[in-house]
Amino acid sequence: MSCSQLVRDRIDPLVSPGVLGSNHVHQIVGGNAFNTTMSPSSSPATLSTCTTCTFTDDFSNYWTAIMYFQARNGSYKRVKQLGSLFHEQAREGGITIYYFPQFINPKPLTIKAFAPGFRMRVGHPDRTTPHNETGAPRTTPDWKPTALYDGITYTCLETEGTRYTNLTDSFPDHPCPAGILTTLPFPSCWDGKNLDSDDHMSHVAFAEGGTVGYTRGNPCPATHPVMIPQIMLEIRWDTAEFNDPDLWPEEPCRQPFLWSFGDRLGYGHHGDYIFGWRGDSLQRTFDSLSCSGDQICGMPTQIIAKANECAIEPRVEEEVDGWLETLPGGVVARPWA
Repeated sequence: MSCSQLVRDRIDPLVSPGVLGSNHVHQIVGGNAFNTTMSPSSSPATLSTCTTCTFTDDFSNYWTAIMYFQARNGSYKRVKQLGSLFHEQAREGGITIYYFPQFINPKPLTIKAFAPGFRMRVGHPDRTTPHNETGAPRTTPDWKPTALYDGITYTCLETEGTRYTNLTDSFPDHPCPAGILTTLPFPSCWDGKNLDSDDHMSHVAFAEGGTVGYTRGNPCPATHPVMIPQIMLEIRWDTAEFNDPDLWPEEPCRQPFLWSFGDRLGYGHHGDYIFGWRGDSLQRTFDSLSCSGDQICGMPTQIIAKANECAIEPRVEEEVDGWLETLPGGVVARPWA
């Protein structure tokens, strides 16, 4: 589904609840109840009056950091987003969101939809090393993910329709003709008890054998035995205006993009989620064995133009666009190495 951008703001109800002016600026999609404090006892589905997502039962919130370009003179400019293929009309590009369906071969899989109050994140902004045991490039046979591998990838797009080629675990080291696509898959297994955890990660886990393990029938680990819908975020960043090599750093092996939290390498990319589907609509969808197509079937929808009408004003008054001398919030760019 397409989820248009709700707001760009420097708030984070998971990591910095109640704080107006969190560490770095985010781009947020979903229900318009998004705020600095989102109590697990209050569902976004109850508090929201609209959603930027095309499925109108989904008032959940999804957010990530924002990508910036740094010029040779040290100033910064926000990299705009483009709607993904077939979702080009989404306001400010937004996020294309996948809920992987259950595959019924060799047998149906029982998937437990999220409960009210559920929240989680994938990735961590402090990560500074590759998710790789061998150090080999991702595109070579010697590449091997670590046990903590979270599947967050970058695609250097040759065309707007390119998918699952030119994959890297960090920012591409050369200009990309049609922009950069970032993909963030969330864990698909739950401990069955906790709706959240202190790090917003420990109560969930990836299936054995990969980040999209259950779609191949792979089991959940014994510590997290309950299969949950696997969410994947897909964001297309419009880096084409910065493709002139003369705009890139003069130093070899360096590229000009970084995240709003200062990460130049890209290993710290991360995403956050707060559940907010109305009633039992998500569970009913996953209970339907006839619902294994390429969209969530049987759900009420709205056209992207209608979703674009849902928006809120940023609560932190600061400039996040145009040429900036510093990153929003005074974030200091980290070294390349």
